[in-house]
Amino acid sequence: MITCKDGGKKLTTDWLSACLLGLGKLFLHPLLYVSIAYCLFIGYLRVKRERRDFNTKIYRKSMELRALFPQGVIWGLILSFLTLASGIVIPLAALIIVAAVTMIAVLTMNRRFVSPVYTMGVTFFILFFLYDRDIQLPIFQDAFNQLNQSVYPTLVILIGFLLIAEGFLIVSNGSKKISPQLEVSKRGQPIGVYVSQLIWLIPMFVMIPGGELPAPFEWYPVFSIGEVYLSPIVVPFLIGFKQKVHGTLPEQAIRAHGKKVGALGFVITAFAVISNWYPLLAIITAVLALLGREFLHYSQKVSDAKLPFYFSKSKLGVQILGVIPQSPADKMGLVKGEIISKINGIVVREEEELYRALQINRAHCKLEVIGNNEQIRFVQRALFDGEHYELGILFVDDQLKESGQAG
Repeated sequence: MITCKDGGKKLTTDWLSACLLGLGKLFLHPLLYVSIAYCLFIGYLRVKRERRDFNTKIYRKSMELRALFPQGVIWGLILSFLTLASGIVIPLAALIIVAAVTMIAVLTMNRRFVSPVYTMGVTFFILFFLYDRDIQLPIFQDAFNQLNQSVYPTLVILIGFLLIAEGFLIVSNGSKKISPQLEVSKRGQPIGVYVSQLIWLIPMFVMIPGGELPAPFEWYPVFSIGEVYLSPIVVPFLIGFKQKVHGTLPEQAIRAHGKKVGALGFVITAFAVISNWYPLLAIITAVLALLGREFLHYSQKVSDAKLPFYFSKSKLGVQILGVIPQSPADKMGLVKGEIISKINGIVVREEEELYRALQINRAHCKLEVIGNNEQIRFVQRALFDGEHYELGILFVDDQLKESGQAG
């Protein structure tokens, strides 16, 4: 006869073993490897575009891949705690569909559609269509037979959680290491723009119904009906982000957009929790999540389009579109948006004038710079043998109508 104490130890051991097994299943999930390949492909396209515009590579091809995991893992731990503590159980059928929908979103090559509000939202309505219908799916039929109406509030709660994570990721990482690109305006004016295109992978513990483990608490699960035997599993959720900015500094616009996405996530989560008692509200909440995310995207796009071009030719001097990392300009503290008005005491208005002034004294470089706060400051630095004479500054110039030039 097993005592209560021995039974508790066995239950704890079983759950720890199941969690480790569930963590191992992450490495069997195709989305893990698809996301890695996707980031490498995005990096390849970015470097190709940078070389076309500026005749140089700005960031490594692996930049997007290096951004895929660190912040995503942190948010995976946070959301795992929230989902497990709140008693959310997600049917295996929902996880299968969301993986398939995410794969399709990746194939569109539009990072914006990899946002969880689209992948989870589409999954929600697919399950709504499949529920209580006599549709035969030979391979996954058992998984779909476990569906019940409790899946709807569960999915919209997950949409809310992932939207909150998306908002915070956009604020903290959306504007880091984004490279500029060159365009020609409708009036034929060369301009510079910034496009943030990132993918984050959130590995998250979720509970699926079935298995051999009993519910750890009498009240568990809260957001699922009927199943009391559960299995923990780690599932990768992808968050894609794309935002184009030309009317202001990208850091300002992207962070402001991220705060709005996070606020939308909190609103959706609140409605989703209430929908556990009012199932019809879950459908309304899913629609609001999709419409709300679309509204935020297009309102940002429209407001940015109304602004004058931030990166274009300036009468005050030569504006910096971007700075190549670890270059002399980067070490001098120059940043995007600033305007170089003088070099070594010589007024410059064109890129060619800047380089001619720079060649007068190759050993030392003193710049008069108009900062983004419209205040004038002076920066200077000795130039050493072997350093590129062009400092590592990227400009917008008339020549860019045909081809890019790197400073």
